[in-house]
Amino acid sequence: MPSVDSPDQAQPVQVTCCIAGGGPAGMMLGFLLARAGVETLVLEKHKDFLRDFRGDTVHPSTLDVFAELGLLEDFLKLPHQELHEARAKIGDVVIRVGDFSHTPTRCQFIAFMPQWDLLNFLAERGRRYPAFHLRMEAEVTDLVEEKGAVVGVRANTPQGPLMVGAKLVIGADGRHSTVRARAQLKVKDLGSPIDVFWMRLSKKASDATHGLGFFNLGRILVMLDRGDYWQCAFVIRKGQAEEIRARGLAAFGEDIAQIAPFLRDRVGELRDWSQVSLLTVLVDRLEQWWRPGLLCIGDSHAMSPIGGVGINLAIQDAVAAANILARPLQQGTLSPRDLAEVERRRMFPTRVTQAMQLVVQERVLSRVLGSTQPMSPPWIVRMFNRLGWLRRIPARIIGVGVRPEHVRTPEAQLTSSP
Repeated sequence: MPSVDSPDQAQPVQVTCCIAGGGPAGMMLGFLLARAGVETLVLEKHKDFLRDFRGDTVHPSTLDVFAELGLLEDFLKLPHQELHEARAKIGDVVIRVGDFSHTPTRCQFIAFMPQWDLLNFLAERGRRYPAFHLRMEAEVTDLVEEKGAVVGVRANTPQGPLMVGAKLVIGADGRHSTVRARAQLKVKDLGSPIDVFWMRLSKKASDATHGLGFFNLGRILVMLDRGDYWQCAFVIRKGQAEEIRARGLAAFGEDIAQIAPFLRDRVGELRDWSQVSLLTVLVDRLEQWWRPGLLCIGDSHAMSPIGGVGINLAIQDAVAAANILARPLQQGTLSPRDLAEVERRRMFPTRVTQAMQLVVQERVLSRVLGSTQPMSPPWIVRMFNRLGWLRRIPARIIGVGVRPEHVRTPEAQLTSSP
């Protein structure tokens, strides 16, 4: 049998688990399974992880996972910013909407870190285990099936086509998952009334040291502190992108400056629409996450950007999947019942999180975008500034989430010391 890492393209590669997609879910699951001694191959279609992943938020529940793995100290040595309190400016009033100082976690903050650093970190740590294999520039194009069960994948690589046989295939290849489509799993589209323009604007020393959400005059802008620049999300109505582009960049910059006047001298940094990327917001999930030999996790169940919880839900999926599947994969006893158990475990937090996002989209964001009048926070929102305990609730929901997972997989022998 050819090497997993340098296979003869004319022959199939055989592993215990093949993961399509090297995002947070795929890389974390690959790391955890290999750490437990399960021969695992992660296939990532890009040549590196250096892409704009927009939100890049690592929440307290995910930081707990790194702590349980003994990796938190090294992980936090990577460049990052910390958000201890979330604020929103509604009209002219700043509201302190989330206080993370009371979350029941080791780290009481959200870390903003480039996702390529997170993925490279997992890849580096994963390579210390002999069972971990990562192939870049390997795009999964189809599933291999026998007698109604998935038994592998086909992929394209620069060296030619590749076929990987596996006892289990994991679809972790994103919101537009090829694996999900090829498996013909039924998708439930929950809809979204919004899309988002993402861009970067420079940060000055005189700017606030924390991010803000601006809500006013029928516009919504969220700013994330990325050290020397602001990562900005401008929320728009679904399908409004072409209308805004037709008005021109100058008009778009004026929309930003109207609700965040301190940015007026910086919107001119946007000289071309190529600097403004459109995120088409999807909220959907699979009605069934698995077929014999196949399981879909992570962004195969698309989340709204509200709360920035996508990375963290994906990693929680990976932890739960590893906890449930590592032993049967090692022992050769994997059954559909094990795959259904992962779905049962993670469907509940997926449903609840998406339900909360839909409420915010319909009752908050849609109403703001549907009005052009100056805003003022309602009295119940103003209470967040007066009653500190109220600020703990959204921090708990966003920072910890529903049913956080904890690492329960064993650790196999390292090939070398850290």
